[in-house]
Amino acid sequence: MPLRGKYSEKYNDALIALAAASQRPANVVNLAGEYAIRVELEYSRYVVATNTPGGLADEPDASGTWLVRIFHAGNDDAPHELLTEATDQWLIDAYDSALRHLKADGNTIEADADFGDISRSEG
Repeated sequence: MPLRGKYSEKYNDALIALAAASQRPANVVNLAGEYAIRVELEYSRYVVATNTPGGLADEPDASGTWLVRIFHAGNDDAPHELLTEATDQWLIDAYDSALRHLKADGNTIEADADFGDISRSEG
């Protein structure tokens, strides 16, 4: 993972924006040799964001399209399940679209406690 620092520096604005939108920390991770932005959600779910099909580009503005995917981790032995994905020119628009698809596809989880909508901040 020697390039995490390089990508974290280059994608600092994207990390800050996705952390603010998700209200959770965002980090650059190495996924099988390709780098991506990852956000851990509740209920063993996580977000992976890239700006090329193979991971993060060397230059943040090189692609022009963001792909945001939401996965469910499940058991350690089972492959992670892709719940939804969305693309857009802007990272946060792709993230918001993925959240809308998650809800429309019936993949939201109703909890006994209401901690609020992760896509909305209370002002």
